[in-house]
Amino acid sequence: MHVVFDETDHSLSKTADEPDSNEFKSVLNQNESIHFDTADTHTVQESTAAAGLPKEWKTPRDLTLDNVIGNIEANRITPSEMRRRCTVALDAVNLSKNRYTDVLPFDSNRVALKSSTDYRPAAQGYINASLVSTSSPGNVSQFVATQGPLPHTYEDFWEMIIQYHCPAIIMLTRLVDNYKMVKCGDYFQAEDGPREVGNISVIGKWVNTTETSLVLRLLEVNHREVEDAPISVLHIQYPEWPDHGVPKDTLAVREILKRLYHLPPNLGPIVVHCSAGIGRTGTYCTIHNTIQRILAGDMSAVDIANTVAVFRAQRIGMVQTQDQYIFCYKAIIDELEDLVSQQ
Repeated sequence: MHVVFDETDHSLSKTADEPDSNEFKSVLNQNESIHFDTADTHTVQESTAAAGLPKEWKTPRDLTLDNVIGNIEANRITPSEMRRRCTVALDAVNLSKNRYTDVLPFDSNRVALKSSTDYRPAAQGYINASLVSTSSPGNVSQFVATQGPLPHTYEDFWEMIIQYHCPAIIMLTRLVDNYKMVKCGDYFQAEDGPREVGNISVIGKWVNTTETSLVLRLLEVNHREVEDAPISVLHIQYPEWPDHGVPKDTLAVREILKRLYHLPPNLGPIVVHCSAGIGRTGTYCTIHNTIQRILAGDMSAVDIANTVAVFRAQRIGMVQTQDQYIFCYKAIIDELEDLVSQQ
Protein backbone atom coordinates (compact mmCIF):
# COMPACT_ATOMS: atom_id res chain seq x y z
CA MET A 1 0.00 0.00 0.00
CA HIS A 2 1.36 3.43 -0.95
CA VAL A 3 0.67 6.26 1.49
CA VAL A 4 1.00 9.89 0.47
CA PHE A 5 2.21 12.28 3.15
CA ASP A 6 1.57 15.98 2.85
CA GLU A 7 2.13 18.98 5.09
CA THR A 8 -1.50 19.72 5.94
CA ASP A 9 -3.41 19.08 9.15
CA HIS A 10 -5.34 15.84 9.58
CA SER A 11 -8.01 16.39 12.22
CA LEU A 12 -9.53 13.55 14.19
CA SER A 13 -13.19 12.87 13.53
CA LYS A 14 -15.58 12.34 16.40
CA THR A 15 -17.55 9.12 16.69
CA ALA A 16 -21.01 8.69 18.15
CA ASP A 17 -19.53 6.61 20.96
CA GLU A 18 -17.20 9.34 22.16
CA PRO A 19 -17.79 10.25 25.83
CA ASP A 20 -18.10 13.66 27.34
CA SER A 21 -14.63 14.80 28.42
CA ASN A 22 -15.83 15.41 32.01
CA GLU A 23 -16.55 11.69 32.36
CA PHE A 24 -12.94 10.96 31.50
CA LYS A 25 -11.53 13.85 33.54
CA SER A 26 -12.94 12.42 36.78
CA VAL A 27 -10.59 9.46 36.47
CA LEU A 28 -7.65 11.80 37.04
CA ASN A 29 -8.54 12.15 40.72
CA GLN A 30 -8.02 8.47 41.46
CA ASN A 31 -4.79 7.01 42.83
CA GLU A 32 -3.26 4.68 40.24
CA SER A 33 -1.07 1.62 40.78
CA ILE A 34 1.95 2.65 38.72
CA HIS A 35 5.53 3.26 39.84
CA PHE A 36 7.47 6.29 38.62
CA ASP A 37 11.14 7.13 38.81
CA THR A 38 11.94 10.16 40.94
CA ALA A 39 15.67 10.16 40.20
CA ASP A 40 17.16 11.40 36.93
CA THR A 41 18.21 7.89 35.90
CA HIS A 42 16.90 5.03 33.81
CA THR A 43 15.61 2.50 36.33
CA VAL A 44 14.96 -1.14 35.51
CA GLN A 45 11.49 -2.12 36.59
CA GLU A 46 8.39 -3.76 35.24
CA SER A 47 4.75 -4.02 36.23
CA THR A 48 3.24 -7.47 36.56
CA ALA A 49 -0.21 -6.23 35.52
CA ALA A 50 -0.33 -8.23 32.32
CA ALA A 51 -0.17 -11.46 34.33
CA GLY A 52 -2.69 -10.23 36.92
CA LEU A 53 -2.19 -7.55 39.55
CA PRO A 54 -1.10 -8.59 43.03
CA LYS A 55 -4.04 -8.74 45.44
CA GLU A 56 -3.02 -5.62 47.35
CA TRP A 57 -3.12 -3.51 44.13
CA LYS A 58 -6.75 -4.20 43.33
CA THR A 59 -8.20 -1.44 45.50
CA PRO A 60 -6.01 1.57 44.62
CA ARG A 61 -8.54 4.06 46.01
CA ASP A 62 -7.82 2.69 49.49
CA LEU A 63 -4.10 3.33 49.12
CA THR A 64 -2.10 6.54 49.23
CA LEU A 65 0.16 7.24 46.28
CA ASP A 66 3.19 6.60 48.50
CA ASN A 67 1.83 3.17 49.41
CA VAL A 68 1.14 2.37 45.77
CA ILE A 69 4.69 3.31 44.82
CA GLY A 70 6.03 1.30 47.74
CA ASN A 71 4.07 -1.77 46.67
CA ILE A 72 5.44 -1.62 43.15
CA GLU A 73 8.97 -0.93 44.38
CA ALA A 74 8.73 -4.22 46.26
CA ASN A 75 7.87 -5.97 42.98
CA ARG A 76 10.43 -4.31 40.72
CA ILE A 77 12.27 -6.50 38.27
CA THR A 78 15.38 -8.04 39.79
CA PRO A 79 18.79 -8.30 38.12
CA SER A 80 18.39 -12.07 37.95
CA GLU A 81 15.00 -11.73 36.24
CA MET A 82 16.43 -9.24 33.77
CA ARG A 83 19.22 -11.68 32.94
CA ARG A 84 16.62 -14.37 32.37
CA ARG A 85 14.24 -12.28 30.23
CA CYS A 86 16.76 -10.20 28.24
CA THR A 87 19.27 -12.87 27.23
CA VAL A 88 19.74 -11.69 23.64
CA ALA A 89 20.29 -8.06 24.68
CA LEU A 90 22.83 -9.16 27.29
CA ASP A 91 24.82 -11.42 24.98
CA ALA A 92 28.39 -10.19 24.70
CA VAL A 93 28.05 -9.61 20.95
CA ASN A 94 25.11 -7.23 21.50
CA LEU A 95 26.11 -5.21 24.56
CA SER A 96 27.62 -2.36 22.52
CA LYS A 97 24.30 -1.92 20.69
CA ASN A 98 22.54 -0.71 23.87
CA ARG A 99 22.60 3.01 24.61
CA TYR A 100 21.83 2.34 28.29
CA THR A 101 22.77 -0.80 30.18
CA ASP A 102 19.51 -0.89 32.15
CA VAL A 103 17.04 -0.35 29.29
CA LEU A 104 16.82 -3.60 27.36
CA PRO A 105 14.12 -5.33 25.31
CA PHE A 106 12.60 -8.58 26.54
CA ASP A 107 13.33 -11.65 24.44
CA SER A 108 9.60 -12.36 24.06
CA ASN A 109 8.69 -9.22 22.09
CA ARG A 110 11.97 -7.77 20.84
CA VAL A 111 12.32 -6.75 17.21
CA ALA A 112 14.35 -9.46 15.44
CA LEU A 113 15.93 -8.47 12.14
CA LYS A 114 16.02 -11.03 9.36
CA SER A 115 19.03 -9.24 7.92
CA SER A 116 21.43 -7.10 9.93
CA THR A 117 24.99 -5.81 9.84
CA ASP A 118 26.03 -8.35 12.48
CA TYR A 119 26.04 -11.80 10.90
CA ARG A 120 27.35 -13.64 13.97
CA PRO A 121 24.83 -16.32 14.99
CA ALA A 122 24.79 -15.13 18.61
CA ALA A 123 23.61 -11.66 17.52
CA GLN A 124 20.23 -13.11 16.46
CA GLY A 125 19.30 -10.01 14.45
CA TYR A 126 19.42 -7.88 17.61
CA ILE A 127 18.38 -4.25 17.85
CA ASN A 128 17.31 -2.48 21.03
CA ALA A 129 13.64 -2.21 20.07
CA SER A 130 10.38 -3.66 21.39
CA LEU A 131 7.04 -4.36 19.72
CA VAL A 132 4.35 -2.87 21.98
CA SER A 133 0.57 -2.82 21.72
CA THR A 134 -2.63 -3.38 23.67
CA SER A 135 -5.23 -6.06 22.93
CA SER A 136 -7.37 -3.66 20.97
CA PRO A 137 -9.46 -3.77 17.79
CA GLY A 138 -7.64 -3.83 14.46
CA ASN A 139 -8.09 -0.08 13.97
CA VAL A 140 -5.58 0.77 16.73
CA SER A 141 -1.91 1.39 15.95
CA GLN A 142 0.94 -0.83 17.02
CA PHE A 143 4.32 0.62 17.97
CA VAL A 144 7.99 -0.12 17.94
CA ALA A 145 9.47 1.50 21.05
CA THR A 146 13.20 1.92 20.61
CA GLN A 147 16.24 3.83 21.78
CA GLY A 148 17.80 6.73 19.92
CA PRO A 149 20.04 5.02 17.35
CA LEU A 150 23.79 4.84 17.92
CA PRO A 151 26.14 5.54 14.98
CA HIS A 152 27.00 1.86 14.60
CA THR A 153 23.31 0.85 14.66
CA TYR A 154 22.03 3.29 12.00
CA GLU A 155 21.93 0.63 9.28
CA ASP A 156 20.12 -1.84 11.53
CA PHE A 157 17.61 0.88 12.43
CA TRP A 158 16.79 1.55 8.78
CA GLU A 159 16.74 -2.17 8.08
CA MET A 160 14.05 -2.43 10.76
CA ILE A 161 12.04 0.34 9.06
CA ILE A 162 12.16 -1.52 5.74
CA GLN A 163 11.52 -5.01 7.10
CA TYR A 164 8.57 -3.97 9.26
CA HIS A 165 7.15 -1.52 6.68
CA CYS A 166 7.08 1.30 9.24
CA PRO A 167 5.27 4.33 7.77
CA ALA A 168 6.32 6.87 10.40
CA ILE A 169 9.01 7.65 12.96
CA ILE A 170 8.30 9.84 15.98
CA MET A 171 11.48 11.29 17.48
CA LEU A 172 10.89 12.88 20.89
CA THR A 173 14.36 14.20 21.65
CA ARG A 174 17.12 16.49 20.49
CA LEU A 175 20.39 15.07 19.26
CA VAL A 176 22.24 16.83 22.11
CA ASP A 177 20.61 18.15 25.28
CA ASN A 178 21.22 21.45 27.05
CA TYR A 179 24.04 19.86 29.05
CA LYS A 180 25.89 18.85 25.85
CA MET A 181 25.03 15.20 26.42
CA VAL A 182 24.43 13.17 23.26
CA LYS A 183 20.90 11.75 23.40
CA CYS A 184 20.55 10.34 19.89
CA GLY A 185 22.65 9.89 16.78
CA ASP A 186 21.96 11.81 13.58
CA TYR A 187 20.55 8.93 11.59
CA PHE A 188 17.93 10.83 9.58
CA GLN A 189 19.09 14.14 8.09
CA ALA A 190 19.40 13.80 4.32
CA GLU A 191 18.45 17.18 2.91
CA ASP A 192 21.72 17.61 0.97
CA GLY A 193 21.14 14.60 -1.27
CA PRO A 194 21.02 10.82 -0.95
CA ARG A 195 22.58 9.56 2.24
CA GLU A 196 24.12 6.12 2.19
CA VAL A 197 23.85 4.15 5.42
CA GLY A 198 25.64 0.92 4.66
CA ASN A 199 23.54 -0.83 2.03
CA ILE A 200 20.59 1.51 2.55
CA SER A 201 19.85 4.81 0.82
CA VAL A 202 17.96 7.59 2.62
CA ILE A 203 16.69 10.54 0.59
CA GLY A 204 15.09 13.65 2.08
CA LYS A 205 12.16 14.84 -0.07
CA TRP A 206 11.06 17.82 2.00
CA VAL A 207 11.39 19.31 5.48
CA ASN A 208 9.04 21.68 7.28
CA THR A 209 8.75 23.19 10.77
CA THR A 210 5.29 23.72 12.24
CA GLU A 211 4.03 26.44 14.57
CA THR A 212 4.25 23.95 17.44
CA SER A 213 7.99 23.38 16.81
CA LEU A 214 7.57 19.98 15.19
CA VAL A 215 10.11 19.26 12.46
CA LEU A 216 8.52 17.20 9.67
CA ARG A 217 10.56 15.31 7.09
CA LEU A 218 9.48 13.04 4.29
CA LEU A 219 12.15 10.41 3.69
CA GLU A 220 12.44 7.76 1.02
CA VAL A 221 14.31 4.62 2.05
CA ASN A 222 15.42 1.56 0.12
CA HIS A 223 18.21 -0.97 -0.31
CA ARG A 224 20.77 0.41 -2.75
CA GLU A 225 21.37 -2.91 -4.50
CA VAL A 226 17.70 -3.84 -4.88
CA GLU A 227 15.36 -2.47 -7.53
CA ASP A 228 12.32 -2.40 -5.25
CA ALA A 229 10.52 0.93 -5.03
CA PRO A 230 11.56 3.02 -2.02
CA ILE A 231 9.23 3.28 0.93
CA SER A 232 8.02 6.68 2.12
CA VAL A 233 8.54 7.41 5.81
CA LEU A 234 7.20 10.45 7.63
CA HIS A 235 9.74 11.53 10.25
CA ILE A 236 8.33 13.79 12.98
CA GLN A 237 10.76 15.28 15.48
CA TYR A 238 9.60 17.06 18.64
CA PRO A 239 12.90 18.51 19.95
CA GLU A 240 11.32 20.65 22.68
CA TRP A 241 10.18 17.73 24.86
CA PRO A 242 12.66 17.65 27.79
CA ASP A 243 14.22 14.40 29.01
CA HIS A 244 12.37 13.06 32.10
CA GLY A 245 10.00 16.02 31.80
CA VAL A 246 6.88 17.14 29.96
CA PRO A 247 6.09 19.88 27.41
CA LYS A 248 4.55 23.14 28.59
CA ASP A 249 1.31 22.30 26.76
CA THR A 250 -0.24 19.42 24.84
CA LEU A 251 -0.61 21.06 21.41
CA ALA A 252 2.44 19.55 19.70
CA VAL A 253 1.82 16.04 21.01
CA ARG A 254 -1.77 16.16 19.79
CA GLU A 255 -0.64 17.50 16.43
CA ILE A 256 1.58 14.44 16.01
CA LEU A 257 -1.43 12.21 16.55
CA LYS A 258 -3.54 14.21 14.10
CA ARG A 259 -0.88 13.86 11.41
CA LEU A 260 -0.67 10.09 11.87
CA TYR A 261 -4.29 9.22 12.49
CA HIS A 262 -5.05 8.63 8.80
CA LEU A 263 -2.42 5.87 8.56
CA PRO A 264 -3.99 2.40 8.26
CA PRO A 265 -2.91 0.48 11.40
CA ASN A 266 -2.25 -2.63 9.32
CA LEU A 267 0.32 -0.78 7.22
CA GLY A 268 3.06 -1.35 9.79
CA PRO A 269 3.97 -0.28 13.33
CA ILE A 270 4.77 3.34 14.14
CA VAL A 271 8.32 3.74 15.43
CA VAL A 272 8.61 5.91 18.54
CA HIS A 273 11.88 6.82 20.21
CA CYS A 274 13.43 9.34 22.54
CA SER A 275 16.86 8.62 24.01
CA ALA A 276 16.27 5.45 26.05
CA GLY A 277 12.93 4.70 24.41
CA ILE A 278 10.86 4.45 27.59
CA GLY A 279 9.90 7.77 29.25
CA ARG A 280 8.79 10.18 26.54
CA THR A 281 8.27 7.20 24.24
CA GLY A 282 5.93 5.46 26.69
CA THR A 283 4.06 8.70 27.32
CA TYR A 284 3.35 9.28 23.63
CA CYS A 285 2.35 5.66 23.02
CA THR A 286 -0.10 5.86 25.93
CA ILE A 287 -1.69 9.07 24.63
CA HIS A 288 -1.95 7.83 21.04
CA ASN A 289 -3.31 4.42 22.03
CA THR A 290 -5.86 5.80 24.49
CA ILE A 291 -7.33 8.38 22.13
CA GLN A 292 -7.57 5.89 19.28
CA ARG A 293 -9.36 3.36 21.48
CA ILE A 294 -11.81 5.91 22.89
CA LEU A 295 -12.70 7.09 19.39
CA ALA A 296 -13.24 3.45 18.44
CA GLY A 297 -15.71 3.09 21.33
CA ASP A 298 -13.41 1.10 23.63
CA MET A 299 -14.20 2.64 27.02
CA SER A 300 -11.74 0.38 28.84
CA ALA A 301 -9.16 2.82 27.46
CA VAL A 302 -9.95 5.25 30.29
CA ASP A 303 -7.99 2.93 32.59
CA ILE A 304 -4.65 4.53 31.80
CA ALA A 305 -2.97 2.77 34.72
CA ASN A 306 -3.68 -0.54 33.03
CA THR A 307 -2.47 0.71 29.64
CA VAL A 308 0.83 1.84 31.14
CA ALA A 309 1.15 -1.46 32.98
CA VAL A 310 0.56 -3.39 29.75
CA PHE A 311 3.22 -1.33 27.97
CA ARG A 312 5.63 -1.83 30.87
CA ALA A 313 5.12 -5.57 30.62
CA GLN A 314 6.46 -5.23 27.07
CA ARG A 315 9.29 -2.74 27.63
CA ILE A 316 10.96 -1.82 30.90
CA GLY A 317 9.98 1.53 32.44
CA MET A 318 7.51 2.86 29.86
CA VAL A 319 6.38 6.27 31.27
CA GLN A 320 9.06 7.20 33.77
CA THR A 321 7.76 9.99 35.97
CA GLN A 322 4.59 11.08 37.72
CA ASP A 323 4.62 14.27 35.63
CA GLN A 324 4.64 12.20 32.44
CA TYR A 325 1.76 10.10 33.73
CA ILE A 326 -0.31 13.20 34.56
CA PHE A 327 0.62 14.63 31.15
CA CYS A 328 -1.03 11.60 29.52
CA TYR A 329 -4.32 12.56 31.18
CA LYS A 330 -3.94 16.23 30.26
CA ALA A 331 -3.29 15.50 26.59
CA ILE A 332 -6.21 13.08 26.35
CA ILE A 333 -8.59 15.45 28.16
CA ASP A 334 -7.50 18.37 25.97
CA GLU A 335 -8.11 16.34 22.82
CA LEU A 336 -11.54 15.16 23.96
CA GLU A 337 -12.56 18.70 24.92
CA ASP A 338 -11.34 19.93 21.55
CA LEU A 339 -13.41 17.29 19.77
CA VAL A 340 -16.50 18.09 21.84
CA SER A 341 -16.12 21.81 21.11
CA GLN A 342 -16.16 21.08 17.36
CA GLN A 343 -19.71 19.65 17.55
